Amino acid sequence: MTILVLHSGRGLDTQSARTTMPAHMRAASLNTTGLRVRIAAGKNRMKTYPSCLAVVAATALATVTLLPDCFAQAAAPETNAPPPARGGRGRGGAPRPAPVEVSADGHITFRLLAPNAQNVRVNSPDVPVPANRLVLARNTNNVWEGAVGPIQPGEYRYNFNVDGLSVVAPRNPATTEAETSSESNDQTWSLVNVPGSDLMDTRNVPHGAVETVTYFSKALNRFRRMHVYTPPGYEKGSGRYPIFYLLHGAGDSDDAWSTVGRAGFIMDNLIADHKAKPMVVVMPAGHTSAMGRRGGGAAAGGPPRDEFQEDFLGDIMPYAESHYRVYTDKGHRAIAGLSMGGSQTLNAAFATLDKFAYIAVFSSGASLMNAGGTSGWEERHKDVLDNSKLKKGIKLIWMSTGKEDGLITSSRATVDLLKKHGFNPVFLESPGAHTWINWRNYLGQYAPQLFR
Repeated sequence: MTILVLHSGRGLDTQSARTTMPAHMRAASLNTTGLRVRIAAGKNRMKTYPSCLAVVAATALATVTLLPDCFAQAAAPETNAPPPARGGRGRGGAPRPAPVEVSADGHITFRLLAPNAQNVRVNSPDVPVPANRLVLARNTNNVWEGAVGPIQPGEYRYNFNVDGLSVVAPRNPATTEAETSSESNDQTWSLVNVPGSDLMDTRNVPHGAVETVTYFSKALNRFRRMHVYTPPGYEKGSGRYPIFYLLHGAGDSDDAWSTVGRAGFIMDNLIADHKAKPMVVVMPAGHTSAMGRRGGGAAAGGPPRDEFQEDFLGDIMPYAESHYRVYTDKGHRAIAGLSMGGSQTLNAAFATLDKFAYIAVFSSGASLMNAGGTSGWEERHKDVLDNSKLKKGIKLIWMSTGKEDGLITSSRATVDLLKKHGFNPVFLESPGAHTWINWRNYLGQYAPQLFR
């Protein structure tokens, strides 16, 4: 049995689940009242269904697909013997352990019931543990367990590795909190939220919607996917909004900012606190192949083809600005990106400096992904960098990188380069390294400065 849940209502924060259905065949959206399914990738309106259906479907899917590896069953009882007591609410017996638990002081405890396993560990690109992995120990109930912390408030990705097999948490308790999975370019992660931040917590404020959109890329000749945030009140109104393009980093996908990045909740909270203007936020896929290729082959004797830039300028922007009620002038258009996305931001924005009034780079610089480093980027963009007409209307160039980030040198060099050519970038060196802890905070600092 296969059950497909495209997405559930984000306002109720019910669980979302996906099958391996091709990306061009699936699209969905999140809102505050229930499950919405996009019927086609055009301007079709959404239909709303009770979000309880999403919970039932997601629960059934988890039960069907994950029992073989993660919930080893007890031996079958003898023919006339009564069935053994089963755990869980309403059934008697001890309940099965929650796979993840967050204490009031920010410690995270991971647990997995795996009686036949020999080795179990937690892998995480975000939780600060040695080598991004935490080895669990088996207790007397055949539950593997381990704890880390205290951890700063925020969203963290993890999965279990059971005897070499990576699996998402089979009974993640966050079915009524946040979306429970996040896609990177080559795998899926479970999520755990550590509360305690007014910026990114799920708060009792008006919520917008995060929509999963499938579009056809003429530049790449295939279907592609992006996520789009619309602010509270968008669907009931008729007015236009500023538009903000927000790019992810290497190894992630277009759902990174709306899951581990908490972008939707961050925008909801900033808007509710009157710190940011309501805006449409477009979060596209930065990689242009399943293997994570960032560009394409070079034309004969020419520079390497920038596939993402072709897709972004030729397909993503035209789609977003024709399918959503947004302003399309320079003063109402912003862009930002982290790491790889920061380099893509510099490339796209300075290729079309007449289109963007607000430009931000998180943990990156002009040397990343560019042949010849910073000087090579400068040479390719020298006509734009010295064009005084194109500089008019630029209201903010904002950069921030952690002092422990390996790309801090590239960031500093990029700031110096921009100043050399008459720009006035704002540069903040924050504590920390190349992590989502910083990038969520950067979004919280940058978004309030837009469209003022």
